[in-house]
Amino acid sequence: MDLWQLHVFVSVVENKSFSKASEAINLSQPTVSSHIKELEDHFKCRLLDRLGKITEPTKAGEILYQYSKKLLTLRDQAESSLHDFLGKTKGSLFIGGSTIPSGYIIPKLIGHFSKQFPDIFVELTAGDTLQITQEIKKGKIEIGIVGAKVDDPKIKQEELVLDEMKLIVPSNHKWAAKKSVDCAELFEESFIAREKGSGTWQSILKSMDKAGYNSKNLDTRITMGNTVSVIQGILNHVGISILSTIAVQDDINKGHLKALSVKGLDLNRFFYLTVAKKRTLSPICKKFMEFAKSSL
Repeated sequence: MDLWQLHVFVSVVENKSFSKASEAINLSQPTVSSHIKELEDHFKCRLLDRLGKITEPTKAGEILYQYSKKLLTLRDQAESSLHDFLGKTKGSLFIGGSTIPSGYIIPKLIGHFSKQFPDIFVELTAGDTLQITQEIKKGKIEIGIVGAKVDDPKIKQEELVLDEMKLIVPSNHKWAAKKSVDCAELFEESFIAREKGSGTWQSILKSMDKAGYNSKNLDTRITMGNTVSVIQGILNHVGISILSTIAVQDDINKGHLKALSVKGLDLNRFFYLTVAKKRTLSPICKKFMEFAKSSL
């Protein structure tokens, strides 16, 4: 048994397929099968069950998968630490971001970070807050930047940057000339909601409930899965919504949209640096955290 065989095994488990794993790690499918057979011969048990088109780990395979992830993480940390000690910071950073951070904040950070550390490979995964925190717990992502505080004992978060959210309406909306509206007025309009895992949406609902309004009474018959869709929905008069001003600044500057304050609601929120509480961070991840905190 060696680390490369474990790497192949982990790829099969995570891709749920020998063929997809072979594509992911650039090996032929017979070679992948050969590595798995050698592992099964070594442990004298079946590690994977081929269930039609899907491959799943056996109970023994699940145990080996958990230890394989730890061993491969230690390998990466060892390589990263030695490169760092020798003054040659190199390696890979797997980072995730919820909608606004992945679209508007992280790419800028990566651009500047890559110039400072040109030998670091960065892979960015986008998703909602819930998806990103789940990937962090699984170890597929080392660090994330998300728009909501999560109540999870396995997750550690710290405030990174303040985000200002406002009510966004089309430029020809009846409220477009106003600077602010009362929160009660929102319940008379068609409102575009975000998916339940959205940090932005959860922050909005909590703010309304905290102010004494029942957020369940909002007219939210329309739900959209990302900020771009919500913006297009507002532009096409599907409804109005509350969004980060970071995401709509271009449309505001062009005069297509208007941003209003909502009286009685605290719509300021933070984006959070998010990591797994009990996982040891790689030197590269620590450098990125320091860089992000000093840049924003």
